[in-house]
Amino acid sequence: MIGGNITVDLLVREKSGTDAVGSAVLEWVPKVSLTGWLDLQSGDSEREKYLAKIKESTHIFICDYVDLSDYAENACRLLAEGKEYDVLLIDDPMNLHEQLEIYLKYAGV
Repeated sequence: MIGGNITVDLLVREKSGTDAVGSAVLEWVPKVSLTGWLDLQSGDSEREKYLAKIKESTHIFICDYVDLSDYAENACRLLAEGKEYDVLLIDDPMNLHEQLEIYLKYAGV
């Protein structure tokens, strides 16, 4: 087991109703909780302030395997400690079903 030091929520955008002109209202809805490790994968090291660096960075979340095949990568976000990350790729390395590597792009608070 990989374990981890953080629990995150996988969010999926769903229609929650319509607005006054009939347009769909979409919101991010939590679907799955995952425990694992969130780490900075890359970033612009020329930035001196941490918050400026995290906004332009790419992160990775590693956790035990969970079947997430029902969720489209480009329609998901990860919510971790009040920060949202766009899901770029959900990878099951070598299809061993032992761990997931979820590649992320910081989306904001």
